[in-house]
Amino acid sequence: MDPGLTTSEAHARLARDGPNELPVSRPRSAVRLLREVVAEPMFLLLVACGLLYLALGDRQGALMLLGFVGVVMGITFVQQQRTERSLEALRDLSSPRAMVVRDGQPLRIASRELVVGDIVLLAEGGRVPADLQLVEAAGLSVDESLLTGESVPVRKVTVDRAGMASAPADDQPNDEVLAGTLVTQGSGRGRVVATGERSALGRMGSAMAAIAHELTPIQQETARVVRRVALAGLLLAVALGVGFWWLRGDWLQGLLAGLTLAMAVLPEELPVILTLFLGLGAWRLSREKVLARRIPTIELLGAATVLCVDKTGTLTVNRMAVRRLWSAAAAWDAADATTADSLPEALHELLEFAVLASHRQAFDPMETALLDAGRRLLAQTGHLHTDWTLVEDYALTPELLAMSRVWQSPDRSDRCIAAKGAPEAMVDLCHLDTPAAAAIATRVAALAGLGLRVLGVARSRLAATELPDSQHDFSFEFLGLVALQDPLRPDVPEAIAACQAAGIRVVMMTGDHPATAAAIAREAGLVTGGAMMTGAEIDTLDDAGLAARLPATQVFCRVQPEHKLRLVRALRAAGEVVAMTGDGVNDAPALKAADIGVAMGVRGSEVAREAADLVLLTDEFSSIVTAVRHGRRVFANLRKAIAFVAAVHVPIVGLSLVPVLLGWPLLLMPVHILFLQLIIDPGCSVVFEAEPLEEGAMQAPPRPKGTRLFQTGVVARGLWQGMGLLGLLLGVQAWGRAATGSDDAARALTFTVLVLSNLGLIWANRSWSRPSWQHAGPGNRYFGVLCLATLCLLGLVLGLAPARILFAFALPAPGQLLTAGVVAVLALLWFEAVKRALRPPAPGH
Repeated sequence: MDPGLTTSEAHARLARDGPNELPVSRPRSAVRLLREVVAEPMFLLLVACGLLYLALGDRQGALMLLGFVGVVMGITFVQQQRTERSLEALRDLSSPRAMVVRDGQPLRIASRELVVGDIVLLAEGGRVPADLQLVEAAGLSVDESLLTGESVPVRKVTVDRAGMASAPADDQPNDEVLAGTLVTQGSGRGRVVATGERSALGRMGSAMAAIAHELTPIQQETARVVRRVALAGLLLAVALGVGFWWLRGDWLQGLLAGLTLAMAVLPEELPVILTLFLGLGAWRLSREKVLARRIPTIELLGAATVLCVDKTGTLTVNRMAVRRLWSAAAAWDAADATTADSLPEALHELLEFAVLASHRQAFDPMETALLDAGRRLLAQTGHLHTDWTLVEDYALTPELLAMSRVWQSPDRSDRCIAAKGAPEAMVDLCHLDTPAAAAIATRVAALAGLGLRVLGVARSRLAATELPDSQHDFSFEFLGLVALQDPLRPDVPEAIAACQAAGIRVVMMTGDHPATAAAIAREAGLVTGGAMMTGAEIDTLDDAGLAARLPATQVFCRVQPEHKLRLVRALRAAGEVVAMTGDGVNDAPALKAADIGVAMGVRGSEVAREAADLVLLTDEFSSIVTAVRHGRRVFANLRKAIAFVAAVHVPIVGLSLVPVLLGWPLLLMPVHILFLQLIIDPGCSVVFEAEPLEEGAMQAPPRPKGTRLFQTGVVARGLWQGMGLLGLLLGVQAWGRAATGSDDAARALTFTVLVLSNLGLIWANRSWSRPSWQHAGPGNRYFGVLCLATLCLLGLVLGLAPARILFAFALPAPGQLLTAGVVAVLALLWFEAVKRALRPPAPGH
């Protein structure tokens, strides 16, 4: 067996050839980030203001303003880099995994680390990570529709390359499997011959790069709001500049006033908020072992109303063990077995054919349990046939829930057929009469009622060399029943109770017998009340009939992947926001159809993980509850940030407009807007993003479907808070001019109140369910840092003469500064009054 590359060889080739990834998936570099920051409209406006100061002859003011621009650009760049690092960590986690042989040992690595010469192990349900040449194949079929459009899987075999000289040049050799294709059946080993841009998929890179990613509803809504507000603000700024010039005859000062207003109105924080919240939210979620493959899905989690879960591996631990064997002649219970040789002779053949009906290299937990039981209980009995050859394999189908395997012994005697599957399918295959079928059904119901998964086992022999097309054409003999147990995960009852308390309906979908499903549902805490539905019943209902049954049905059993897909679509049509768990290749359509697809990261297939929006890296059911909690936190904090942005812009716009209309000197200048950006940007992004989930949020029902981020009540809350603050600030300005006789001193007092009130605005909006002075839960260290930094900067601006000159301030008297502090407290009381008057949404909404 090829030992593969050594670790040092792989590292050297990775450094030489680069990662196995396409250009469209690579992160933004620091240079690109810096270029994007510099190109933002806000900074272009600030640079224009700096040039205008130069035109007005204020060289010192221009240099200090541009220096401030550099500081704010640096802060923005750091925030963008932090978000990009979070996204890069998520990219590393979400990179498809590949099983390779290195240093002679199998090793699972990220596909991006594959290099030419690596030996890759292929298994059913996996995505081929690079272009490979097969060195070994066992029943391998590959779906190449992604590259060729051919919908039928292609059979792959190893080929003697020496005999291929006469093959047409444009024919793809049958021992090549290409990156991006899907293994639909069998297994194999292949050597990597091309990676990244040099692979067949990579050569399609230009076409892939041209494909635009569709924006989510929340991204579309944010972009629409930004466009409308920016357009209105720019028109208003032009009108102000022209009006100032017309009324006062100073076009340079008019241009400065217009630019200041444009800076005040421009809502450049909103896209930053959305990107930062979702990026850091996904990073926080990944620390809880939940990977968000599609980051905007995070905010949708808080709206989930129905959670559709599989039983095996989601509610249960997915570690099956054989617990009971039964035939007409004998019975065996693992709980009563004291020694490995305690299996009655009459049951040896039952277990023997259960093993023969399973794959020798099992991936399925049920087959693994059967093989393990066979090794333990049939050792030294002559019933384990490791030297037999597999002739044919009849796969399980939706029409017949049974599989058969045809074996040939070394002595070339009659072929032996082993079958296993759902008991009712085995009764059908064996053509049992009604009394025999009834007796088996009674025994199955008794075993399933204990929460055991029950399989029927049968055998047949065939002397003919030609095999029939269908399992039904064999003459099977029923051998008995095998009952397996997959224990419930310890965290499931508490997690399901948490979902139900949050108004999320949990629905179980399983292929198990109804009695087994009911037993597990009761143990897990799901309310069954006899309301169950089988796949066969679903097939008999039209869409209207299915929709009528859905509200009262909690458990769906004996369902196939196509039933899951239909159920998900029916739930969505009924207005539900559906989260769906899955792990297999056939679950991918249902995961795609759900609002939120959730794949199992440990046992799930690569295809299921690619189709899903979330991947549970530990396969624990409680992780879903954690994801919902994070989703509600992100959406609630986004709305708090939006209310803050609306509130903080009202006084800035008002203080830019009103002095011009009343004939006062300009109150706010570009440098003041720039200073305020030092508070607004971190406040509306970092501080609000770090806020914990409010108390009671997981006891509230999901927010209604279609709830908008920029809902009228949220924006109105911010506008009312901002208008009250504007009224106070105009009062301070009028009082300051009268009390000090100095426009510069009045400007300093007004600006001080504005800065302090902005901090109060953040403090008040951190919680909408209680007054700010009763804020419970863990502290927010980012708010403390922001307050300290803001007060220090304000002290420097008021205390340093060069800074006062730049800001056009005169130092107020201590008593006047104390009055400014009192007014800031009054502003905080106004913010709290608005919170109390405007009915807040439910916690987490």
